[in-house]
Amino acid sequence: MALRARRHGSNGLDAWPGYVDALSTLLMVIIFVLLVFVLAQAFLTATLAGRTETLAKVRDELALLTSAFSLEKEKTSALEGSVARLEDQLRAITANRDVLATERERLAGQVSELNRTVQADKETIAAHLADLARLEEQTRALQALKEELEQAVAASAAATATEQEKHAAALALLESEKSLGDSARAQIALLNKQVAELKAQFAAVQAALGLAEQKAKDKDIEISNLGQRLNAALVRKVEDLEGYRSEFFGRLRKLLASRPGIQIVGDRFVFQSEVLFPVGSADLTPTGISQMADLAASIRDIAKTIPPELPWLLRVDGHTDPQPLKGGAFASNWELSAARAIIVVKLLVAFGVAPEHLAATGFGEFQPFIAGDTPDAYAKDRRIELRLTDR
Repeated sequence: MALRARRHGSNGLDAWPGYVDALSTLLMVIIFVLLVFVLAQAFLTATLAGRTETLAKVRDELALLTSAFSLEKEKTSALEGSVARLEDQLRAITANRDVLATERERLAGQVSELNRTVQADKETIAAHLADLARLEEQTRALQALKEELEQAVAASAAATATEQEKHAAALALLESEKSLGDSARAQIALLNKQVAELKAQFAAVQAALGLAEQKAKDKDIEISNLGQRLNAALVRKVEDLEGYRSEFFGRLRKLLASRPGIQIVGDRFVFQSEVLFPVGSADLTPTGISQMADLAASIRDIAKTIPPELPWLLRVDGHTDPQPLKGGAFASNWELSAARAIIVVKLLVAFGVAPEHLAATGFGEFQPFIAGDTPDAYAKDRRIELRLTDR
């Protein structure tokens, strides 16, 4: 009652305690907001510090990867230079081989010409020898005639002047035949000398031909060695591609092994079409787009480690089941499988994969996944396959 009387008897200053309560409440709210702000700032500071450390680690790893890539690029450049030099040497040796073949043909022509010349000289010598034999026969006949004449002169000293003239004519004829025989012998000696010179030239030509053949054999051996070295370099290239293929396959296996609707069969990654496309359609589902985005990111990361000169290719194969299409935008399963493969390739390109390393193929229903005509077999036939190969 006293309090009520007091309130009734107040002069209007009793509102002050209400303001105090309001100010106290406002102060408490401000303190609470400041506390929340301080806690949030501390939490954000800790988070940013952790992300800064993570970013520093990532930068260090990126620097290491860049250094490793530079080293591999230098090794690849050196290997390309070696292969180019080997190819230049092979072209030069091939050109020299052609020159040697031309030279061999020229020398063979000269040998043939010399053989013809030697044969003609032999025939000439045989003719001169026949003439010489004939002259020697005539000389023997004249010698016999001279002896007969000398015997006749000795037996009859009183021969007439006519007989003496005959005797003198016979002697002159004999001397003429002798001089003719000496000239033939000189000519035969000259021909023999020419034949010996031709034989020497023939031997020299044969020696030069043998040397050219030996050089050609040496060049053939060198070409064979260069071919072996070139084959070894190509084998190393193939082995490099196989190594990167193994790394590519391993990293994609790690990425895709635990995802539903994806199988790993040999060297292929098999995506069931129901995961990527609606039935009878070539439009990717949101889940399919998400999977292709993750796949493209992994392919880009792996592609950075593969040297640009290696001819690698990621083939996207589209497959369908053997059931005929009923209506829709596609006239055959072949067109549907090709359209799905092309859509996947376009999406990978849109997500940053280089188009020169992608290929789209459609197999329709002609490469079934398993044999059978059950719904389960048909479901497995409808698929997209990824395979790393070379061009």
